[in-house]
Amino acid sequence: MKKINSLFIAMLAICMGIIFTSCSDDKNEPVNESNYTIYQKAVTQTVKSQKKHDKVILLVAFGSTWEQAYNAFDATVAAYKQAFPGYDVFLSFSSAICINRAAAGENVDPRNFYAPPFWLNAFAEVEYMEIVVQSLQVIPGEEYTRVINYMKDFANNANGDISDKYLSIVDLKLGVPLLQDADADVNKVAEELNKLYKTQAAEGVVAFMGHGNPDSYDTYKANVRYTQLEEALQQYSPNYFVGTVDMMDNFKTNVYERMVAAGFTSGKVYCHPLMSIDGDHGHNDMAGDDDDNWDGSKFTPNDEGEVEDTSWKMYFHHLGYTCDNSTMINKGLLELPTIRQVWMNHTSEAIAGDPLDFYHSKNPE
Repeated sequence: MKKINSLFIAMLAICMGIIFTSCSDDKNEPVNESNYTIYQKAVTQTVKSQKKHDKVILLVAFGSTWEQAYNAFDATVAAYKQAFPGYDVFLSFSSAICINRAAAGENVDPRNFYAPPFWLNAFAEVEYMEIVVQSLQVIPGEEYTRVINYMKDFANNANGDISDKYLSIVDLKLGVPLLQDADADVNKVAEELNKLYKTQAAEGVVAFMGHGNPDSYDTYKANVRYTQLEEALQQYSPNYFVGTVDMMDNFKTNVYERMVAAGFTSGKVYCHPLMSIDGDHGHNDMAGDDDDNWDGSKFTPNDEGEVEDTSWKMYFHHLGYTCDNSTMINKGLLELPTIRQVWMNHTSEAIAGDPLDFYHSKNPE
């Protein structure tokens, strides 16, 4: 995770520092423009050309470079436009790595998903009177903190290029992540997931794979939501389990230990991404064919207790379970309309609620 953050900072510096040369409209002389300026012009032009209302919703996802994820994002934007007809709707990525890879056309045709600050600045340029930023994160952790900080910088006019008069009258609202509330959200998501997968749970284990934050980045202690969701799901069936790729003591190895303790030593294991989209983690960490850690008889965990270089599918397969391509449920949460509706409910609550309190009201207890 530290390496990812370092890469983000480095790539942001590159984006803001590289100089491009274009031609002036008035003189045949070169004009130097930074990537930052070029990106801002592109986003502002997009907003100006598509603006239909005085209110706007910005959906903020971490990002991806998988076509299935793009389809999920496109469907989500379409669902929001239908559900909120008085609002323009745009989508942004918060990951610089995903933004750059998407623009380069990794896995799919090139697409531009600019960072939230560019969109917020463009919204100010066209003077939207209400701006709703909806986090598409699952838990209120590190990435959600980044979303809050984007809004803080905008409201505080960090770059000094937005009219103070405009900032004094615009309504800023924030829609919280899927599992923001430990009771209402966790229980609602558990209820809807059980409706969708109770048939699979009757046949074997259903293991959900979330992302999670490393302990040092567990902002607001949001990792507990995974444990709470597992407990809520097990009220419907003891066959549900929830693990992560990055939460200490809740790796696939820990899920296996809990399964064995509960008496599940054989049978089917269905795996499902507990992420907004089925992207790199879902295709590789969960359903990939990587089993380099398997030496033919055992796995070797690392110092944190995780088995690296082995997908969930291959891990449970080598441990004797029926876990193969037929038991992979390759759907992100945004592809499930009833789960997506929970995010949309948060948007409605934000619109109907009080103005945003950046520092207090939106942080989980």
